[in-house]
Amino acid sequence: MPKKTKPAKRQDIWKQFSRQIIGALLILLVFVGFYTITAENKTAIPDISLSQLAQDLMAGKVKAIKIQGDELEITYLVKDEIKHSQKEVEASLTQTLAVYGVSPVVLGQVAVTVESPNGAGFWLSNLLPFLLPVFFVIFLFWMISRQVRGASMQAFSFGQSRARIIDPADTKQRITFKDVAGVREAKEELFEIIDFLKSPKKFLDIGAKIPKGVLLMGPPGTGKTLLARAVAGEAEVPFFHLSGSEFVEMFVGVGASRVRDLFKMAKKAAPAIVFIDEIDAIGRHRGSGLGGGNDEREQTLNQILVEMDGFEPTEKLIVMAATNRPDVLDPALLRPGRFDRRVVLDKPDLRDREEILQIYARRKPFAEDVNLRTIAERTPGFTGADLANIMNEGAILAARENRKLVSQYDLIRSVEKVMLGPERRSHILSDKEKRITAYHEIGHALIASVLAHADPVHKVSIISRGHAAGYTLKLPLEDHKLESRKEFLDDIVVSLGGYAAEMLIFDDITTGASSDIALATAVARNMVTKYGMSDKLGPIAFDGATQRLWSGYGTVSEKYSSEEVSAAIDREVSEIIRVGLERAKEALAQHRPALDGLSEELIKVETLERADFEKLLILHGIKPKVKEEKIASPIV
Repeated sequence: MPKKTKPAKRQDIWKQFSRQIIGALLILLVFVGFYTITAENKTAIPDISLSQLAQDLMAGKVKAIKIQGDELEITYLVKDEIKHSQKEVEASLTQTLAVYGVSPVVLGQVAVTVESPNGAGFWLSNLLPFLLPVFFVIFLFWMISRQVRGASMQAFSFGQSRARIIDPADTKQRITFKDVAGVREAKEELFEIIDFLKSPKKFLDIGAKIPKGVLLMGPPGTGKTLLARAVAGEAEVPFFHLSGSEFVEMFVGVGASRVRDLFKMAKKAAPAIVFIDEIDAIGRHRGSGLGGGNDEREQTLNQILVEMDGFEPTEKLIVMAATNRPDVLDPALLRPGRFDRRVVLDKPDLRDREEILQIYARRKPFAEDVNLRTIAERTPGFTGADLANIMNEGAILAARENRKLVSQYDLIRSVEKVMLGPERRSHILSDKEKRITAYHEIGHALIASVLAHADPVHKVSIISRGHAAGYTLKLPLEDHKLESRKEFLDDIVVSLGGYAAEMLIFDDITTGASSDIALATAVARNMVTKYGMSDKLGPIAFDGATQRLWSGYGTVSEKYSSEEVSAAIDREVSEIIRVGLERAKEALAQHRPALDGLSEELIKVETLERADFEKLLILHGIKPKVKEEKIASPIV
């Protein structure tokens, strides 16, 4: 979540304060309304004079008189009507009425009762109209002082840790290794940490010291944070979680203060795990001179190093951190005694992807045709976060069409949506553009089908997705970690297939091939400068014209190649692209009937799945690529 600016904070405080003022005004209006209603009911009873009361007594109209101090409540015989009057303060009722000619005998025929006035009720009824505004003003000042006190308390708590704590007793947030699929080697590395937190005595008795710091490294979305939470869940210890950027503020020393407070809290809760996500935000190389000696990041990093050195052997506290940029971390963080246990999390392979999909499929109702193995095969290079997004998008697509079960078609569409973006069926192409797009995409697909080292085609479509007017989905036969030179060259030819098809059929080229050209150029340049796959330049890693290197005193630029070598690199890249384009033109010219037939069919149906595409290939005499069939795993 992005950090709020000061004007935004002021607006939030003002909104909260205005809500409280409005609430206080509403309470005041309720009290005033209640008092007004009570006062109206009270004044609705008519008052009469003592002379009128004397006349009514002598006429026999009065039924009873109730005396409350100097107040008189008179009840009449007719309809039990009630009226008020007031006698003299110092005189009794008998003395007061005797002045008006009412004898004690007449008064004795009326039921006279005397009630002692309630002191609290008397004072409340008389003072409430005056005290209520005073109370309201006091309440208003109290609310204002509360706001000021809250702001001052925030200033005093500026250096306190912002760590979020997950208690092991909280079963709703608890995660174990059962909830983390794949990363088998990483789990094995972390089992020692769990064992130490559960039973440290066996390690200490033999003189072993468990690593104090564990650094999780891997691309974004591979499950570093999830794995750290699973370690805490397995060990059943408190889990302190925060991001590296939460230490850094504009004031120098705040980050170091928060580090001290974090470790103080964790030591009190030990055994515990402290997890710092994206530690590269504060753990970068020191000594660059940027910000001087008072650089906030450097002070925060220094405090982390000191706190990790301050651990006693008996303290059951593990510090875990995650980053996808381990190359920028300060060497002091990685030395033995600190983050000396490094766990690498790679992108999941086929089996791991299937297990991850099984986990995210637990709470989703699936149709009988769902095959997670097929989805796993269609998602090479996807991370755990990508697979979770696929399952969620599939459920959204099913709910959007008012269906109760998620089908295989929903999951396949969600894969394409995550890879390429949502369909843009409203983006209607003209007949000319539709024909150009069809030949362009079949140019890619046809060359991928005839080259030996290219990946097979799973789908071809001229329905717009994202910024692309059409797309060709190629997937490898199996996962692999290494790329060969022949595979790179064939990939370049496939990338230029759409460009070559436009030149061959329309004797012109469009802007639709711009991304293909950029991709082919990047692959060719990496072959020459990074992988040493150039025949003329040989196995030398140029990696660009210059390279920025890190030294203990900052960055320096080292020139890796001369102007002549840079020109030779450009010529070699151009030669690779030229040869690839010639190969693409030859392949399309050789299979021109297949190019025309497949393109016309694609114009009609707009989308060709793998089965239909391979049938058309067979009709034109091209043998499709096949792989070993594997048993698909059922949904559990």
